Amino acid sequence: MPGTNLTREEAQERAKLLTVDSYEIDLDLSGAQEGGTYRSVTTVRFDVVDGGTSRSSEAESGGGAESFIDLVAPTVHEVTLNGDTLDPAEVFEDSRIALPGLLQGRNILRVVADCAYTNTGEGLHRFVDPVDNQAYLYTQFEVPDARRVFASFEQPDLKATFQFTVTAPTGWTVISNSPTPEPKDDVWVFEPTPRISTYITALIVGPYHSVHSVYEKDGQSVPLGIYCRPSLAEFLDSDAIFEVTRQGFDWFQEKFDYAYPFKKYDQLFVPEFNAGAMENAGAVTIRDQYVFRSKVTDASYELRAETILHELAHMWFGDLVTMEWWNDLWLNESFATYTSIACQAAAPGSRWPHSWTTFANSMKTWAYRQDQLPSTHPIMAEIGDLDDVLVNFDGITYAKGASVLKQLVAYVGQDEFFRGVQAYFKAHAYGNTRLGDLLGALEETSGRDLKTWSKKWLETAGINVLRPEIETDADGVVTSFAIRQEAPTLPAGAKGEPTLRPHRIAIGLYELDDDSGKLVRDDRVELDVDGELTAVPQLVGRRRPAVVLLNDDDLSYAKVRLDEQSLAFVTEHLGDFEASLPRALCWASAWDMTRDAELATRDYLSLVLSGIAKESDIGVVQSLHRQVKLAIDLYADPAARDVLLTRWTDATLAHLRAAEPGSDHQLAWARAFSATAREPEQLDLLDALLEGTQTIEGLAVDTELRWAFVHRLAAVGRFDETEIAGEYERDKTAAGERHAAAARAARPTEAAKEEAWASVVESDKLPNAVQEAVISGFVQTDQRELLAPYAEKYFGAVKGIWESRSHEMAQQIAVGLYPSVQVSQAILDRTDTWLTDAEPGAALRRLVSESRAGVERALKAQAADAAAPQA
Repeated sequence: MPGTNLTREEAQERAKLLTVDSYEIDLDLSGAQEGGTYRSVTTVRFDVVDGGTSRSSEAESGGGAESFIDLVAPTVHEVTLNGDTLDPAEVFEDSRIALPGLLQGRNILRVVADCAYTNTGEGLHRFVDPVDNQAYLYTQFEVPDARRVFASFEQPDLKATFQFTVTAPTGWTVISNSPTPEPKDDVWVFEPTPRISTYITALIVGPYHSVHSVYEKDGQSVPLGIYCRPSLAEFLDSDAIFEVTRQGFDWFQEKFDYAYPFKKYDQLFVPEFNAGAMENAGAVTIRDQYVFRSKVTDASYELRAETILHELAHMWFGDLVTMEWWNDLWLNESFATYTSIACQAAAPGSRWPHSWTTFANSMKTWAYRQDQLPSTHPIMAEIGDLDDVLVNFDGITYAKGASVLKQLVAYVGQDEFFRGVQAYFKAHAYGNTRLGDLLGALEETSGRDLKTWSKKWLETAGINVLRPEIETDADGVVTSFAIRQEAPTLPAGAKGEPTLRPHRIAIGLYELDDDSGKLVRDDRVELDVDGELTAVPQLVGRRRPAVVLLNDDDLSYAKVRLDEQSLAFVTEHLGDFEASLPRALCWASAWDMTRDAELATRDYLSLVLSGIAKESDIGVVQSLHRQVKLAIDLYADPAARDVLLTRWTDATLAHLRAAEPGSDHQLAWARAFSATAREPEQLDLLDALLEGTQTIEGLAVDTELRWAFVHRLAAVGRFDETEIAGEYERDKTAAGERHAAAARAARPTEAAKEEAWASVVESDKLPNAVQEAVISGFVQTDQRELLAPYAEKYFGAVKGIWESRSHEMAQQIAVGLYPSVQVSQAILDRTDTWLTDAEPGAALRRLVSESRAGVERALKAQAADAAAPQA
């Protein structure tokens, strides 16, 4: 029985047998306000290419080829194939409707079913806003969930046109991929889409608020729309969103040399969205936390802009030209990530020309972490079925892939890269491709043979380490300079062998400027590094600089280590780099060394405290806040943890008080302080800031910051139900519900933990966003003893949850409730026993093994911190 899975082999066989012409989908959502189920009527026209029977011989032969169509539905009422009625009880099982006796040539299938609204963020999600008590719907179909709304051939290479007809409650709006029509008697009839894949079709339905504009250039006119719930309308900064969107249109159309391929472009901020956004053709859905209700730092605006540009890039790479199968998911996501960052860095008028600093600071850190897990895999992963791809939206697919694309651009040249992309779009518009199609186009434009490059970068797992080897004479003149490349052993359980790779990198030579006191780049050398040792004769004969930085400008993907002299200098002057990118690279290297147990947590804390005051990039500052807190909580010697926490908490308060009033840095330090406040006088300050009896000049204690304070006060036992309920009365919104749920789960009592656990594990009623909030509140790093009994409960429950819940809901639980804060050999041993005895499927095994690896890494880091000299 297939359950809800689909193998690549099955998809290939189906694609050989048939091509799909069109879908007509009629949905009756008139009862959406009440919920439950809705009527779905699908008519599919498709052609059997090979193996079918002719109409004249059908009766004699007993029928032709067989296949199936996908559908997840509580009830199937009718199945009609080429005019013949099939018994749903006989042909519908699990997630498939069997299609026997297919005709050679054209076939017509009609399926009538009752499909279900969901609260998991999969299929047709239904949410009721507590502010107006109105229901709001949206679809989320990637990877395999169009089949939850209509019968479909659920694989990316069976493209078709889609014509939606939707009946909706009076006064509601319906948005889809095609331009929005005028309704007649509450029925919305959309024109057919171009040929697209099932997973990028979309419907967004409800009494949404909207703002409209137009992108116009050189005679082109594309209608633009932005949508959100009315309760968020006062916070919707549509002008800023349109500005980023227009910059993206300008830059992408120039670089891709291909006009935007759809008739309009809507961006819809929707509630309880699992991901950041989704590239539905012409109707992008975005999590509505990006409509900021309270003050946020510029890092949040930059991240939102990157998300907007990422999805816009997908309109070409992913929607216009689509991967044949999910093994090229990495290319889809990596291309969108790379080009969105490149657009932010280079588009005229961009607010974020430093976007590559952010990329190095956040995306690359994610990639390096993922690539050192036992589940590490080649960028071009083997995706044998849907279960494989559902857990593969990871740091390799997005971040390592984008890093390697950046390396590819450096390798072939930016102009050559985009000329190849232009040829690729023109050759494969509205079709499906494999990786080789893009690499072939790039080989044509660059003249580079990419076969070896592809094999070493895309078909192998793991990460390289680059170290400089420098010799000087008595006068400090370089007599020898080489770069040593290492390929560390892959993590236990990972497949493959360590691989040395070709790297195109820059070497930055930095000196301290006497006048400004800044570390400035004195020279730069760009070269190819290949093999174990690469000589750099260009640097021989010149005086050794204060700092030698490998992979300057962050062109390649590798862990970089500083030589001893550079490391000593950077330790004293990390905050003095004039440019933000080399600072970010050095911060990242220090964090990586801490995670690898090469730098003690206490020394990492000292490094951060010595340099963070000079760090101007707010995104880097906020990352350092998160990393320091994580390091102290998980990587510090437990005997030293209280001392380190005290140092850090005192520093956060001092920086909060010293920060420029009203600045992003002030807000970031306020959040960092609230996350770690622990002494009575510190908690008194949080309480007083909430009450307004104390103030800090320039600090607006607005809705979101209030909840941060409430959450911490609940976690330490200062606040209970009375205070939490009182805060919710001030903020009776969906966000307020989530914050209140998290705060209740954070309380340090057995009863609170039992209630939170039961609501997530023993019941399946919570919506996705509320479940996520409860899990985040339940796990508190300073409640280890209170949480200890739940380790065994986790291992007793997780397999059953995985088998009975939807993928998104089960993954939240499998990852979020793993006992990661119980850093001990006993947890490693218990995990190993469970992995052996429970015999989990590959996807669940991967998630639990990744969590186990986090505990193993923390144990090693704690040992390194304990062995380090006392400061």
